[in-house]
Amino acid sequence: MARKRKWKQYSVLPGFGLSMGFTMMYVTLLIFIPLTMIFLNTATMGWGNFWAVVTEPRVVASYKLSIGAAFAAASINAVFGLLIAWVLVRYNFPGKRFIDGLIDLPFALPTAVAGIALTSLYATTGWVGQYLDIFGIRVAFTPLGVIVALTFIGLPFVVRMVQPVLEGIEKEVEEASASLGATRFHTFFKVILPVIFPALLSGFALAFARALGEYGSVVFISGNMPMRTEITPLLIMTKLEQFDYIGATAIAAVMLVFSFIMLLVINAIQWWSQRRYA
Repeated sequence: MARKRKWKQYSVLPGFGLSMGFTMMYVTLLIFIPLTMIFLNTATMGWGNFWAVVTEPRVVASYKLSIGAAFAAASINAVFGLLIAWVLVRYNFPGKRFIDGLIDLPFALPTAVAGIALTSLYATTGWVGQYLDIFGIRVAFTPLGVIVALTFIGLPFVVRMVQPVLEGIEKEVEEASASLGATRFHTFFKVILPVIFPALLSGFALAFARALGEYGSVVFISGNMPMRTEITPLLIMTKLEQFDYIGATAIAAVMLVFSFIMLLVINAIQWWSQRRYA
């Protein structure tokens, strides 16, 4: 006879009923109710007005920039975040702890400070921007600058998700693969990547979600030019400053639905990859 699942188990924390009650209350007050209010406020404007607001050319252009730049930045971080995590785990070198701690700087640095620093650095008169300008490459006040800012704030998510998984992979696994005649290419893509792929995908999802709603670090370096470098969070703030609360919530509802769909898709891919490589 199959053993019954025991819901009540010994724990130093309160029992399941009390813990579950606090959990649901906390999630409801801080997440569910605020998000629900967005849709309730949007419902008051009617479908015709809602569609007219969210499909304005200026709004659509901000969607394209925000989503495209967030995806590009998350993709860049997925590649270089994996490389940085690999170096920090597999190699010992002077200053390793300093660099490891430096990775978390975007978490602690105020986004406005990051935006000002990146703008000063990549402007045509900045330390880096003046040399890029020689080759006709402009970063500040262009869509490229938005990608740079989003890449800066999203890097720690990938590194911190992949790093613990890499630390759990024994070097003997790579040595065994090499002893069986596998090349480094095959060892990485057939042995290591399947193990770290769920963590890498989680880091990508977190970096993408963080970049999608970023405001402070982008508002300075983008230049905020409508139809060109204006991101959706800035457009929402503009409507709030104009006391157009309904229009702001309508745009926010579209971004919320898109973010939710993207997270569902990424979670589905994670579930598939875990079942495949389990």
